[in-house]
Amino acid sequence: MEDATVTLSVDDGIATVTLNQPESRNALSAELADALTAQFEAVMDSDARCVVLEGAGPAFCAGGDINAMLQGVKHDRPPATQVELVVSSLHEAIRTVHSCPLPVVAKIDGPAFGAGAGLALACDIQIASTAGQIGFGFRQVGLACDSGVSYFLPRIVGPNKAKDLLFTGELLDAAAAEELGLFTRVFDAETFESEFSALVADIAAGPTVALGHAKRLVNRSLDSSLEQALENEATAQGVAFTTADHEEGTTAFVEKRDPEFEGQ
Repeated sequence: MEDATVTLSVDDGIATVTLNQPESRNALSAELADALTAQFEAVMDSDARCVVLEGAGPAFCAGGDINAMLQGVKHDRPPATQVELVVSSLHEAIRTVHSCPLPVVAKIDGPAFGAGAGLALACDIQIASTAGQIGFGFRQVGLACDSGVSYFLPRIVGPNKAKDLLFTGELLDAAAAEELGLFTRVFDAETFESEFSALVADIAAGPTVALGHAKRLVNRSLDSSLEQALENEATAQGVAFTTADHEEGTTAFVEKRDPEFEGQ
């Protein structure tokens, strides 16, 4: 539907999930968060091999639902009720995005702020145009942080820099975000669409099973010892060795041609 809160389209193995509330700069209301969770679940019933998460309009996502927060203040809601209304749906969406077995690419062509920044970091890689921005300004509304920021941010920039960004609420431009590793690649605004499309097409054309295992290995390594990581790698390679894509990849290497992976 044209007016759906979050839309989903699948084309050539690429699922595009679009936060479709540009009038609110795609603020993460409970309704939008629930719709985002539902659309990511729907992706798994498609033939997608890669997921793009984007925001309609000039912002990727402007953060949490300020109106819902304000209603909590006006009606003096108990903290547990406010958490249930404001945070619970958002956190379920973060879990769903981060645990998606397919590569998930955040397409950032504008601000990703607060909870929106957390949503971007829940994706596997963050590709931005020079118009992209990211900030963790929870302090501006008198809040700590949510949406997985306390997990993702220090793992990327280190704990001290993470606290610096949370204490100041600084809004980073694309160049600064790339330098810190918050944006994995930045393309010029004029060529962003074509370069982004080429990158995502390359990911979608990859060996889907192997890439899924690579994603899980990296995610699990954050809380694993070296010995456990090596065991996990051996298990994953045992599965990858049995795939048609492994056979195609090794054959193509010997034949000195580009592999044509089928995702299985």
